[in-house]
Amino acid sequence: MRQTPPTKTWFQKIEKQHPYETLLYLAMLGSGIIFLFLALSFFFSGREYLQGLNEQVPFAFMVSTFLLVLSGYTAVKMRLHYQEENIDKLYRSLKSTFILGLLFIAFQIFGWKELTDRGINFTGIPSGSFLYVLSGIHVLHLLGAMTFAVILLVEFRKAQQDVVRRLVWATNPYEKLRIRLFTVYWQFMDAVWLILFLLFVLSF
Repeated sequence: MRQTPPTKTWFQKIEKQHPYETLLYLAMLGSGIIFLFLALSFFFSGREYLQGLNEQVPFAFMVSTFLLVLSGYTAVKMRLHYQEENIDKLYRSLKSTFILGLLFIAFQIFGWKELTDRGINFTGIPSGSFLYVLSGIHVLHLLGAMTFAVILLVEFRKAQQDVVRRLVWATNPYEKLRIRLFTVYWQFMDAVWLILFLLFVLSF
């Protein structure tokens, strides 16, 4: 009778992970704690002052939310295209993800201008200041992912110009790991923003 292999502990599972994967998950855990602390601070910072202004969430924040959700979809397509070894579609999906990220940041800036025009300034009421802090820190985290996206785009472009290099790149487990970690982090940023956006909506 075949014996069932013993269940691995969480520590054994971590030991099996690639160091980059472990570092990413630790970074995501640290970022999650920071966002949780700031979100709780925002929650108890007197949100009733925002509600008393009879305003709505900036329209630019709504647009940026749609763009980031769309970029999450293109990021998922990246992993699918890599599994299919379709480098051309992978390159297009990564490029689309990067462009959508740029547009997201642009509309975040427009959103901050909308807040300022409504009299909600960074140096004003505490709850208003947290709107800038939370969205600003999220943008900084996303910029880290976009910097890595630029590196991948440059490497993809070089691989497209060399058939041998293209074949090696498409079948390299290390490249598959990098694509997977990029998409995991991008979707993490998606989830963080959706939670923050929901909190913002409930505060106005």
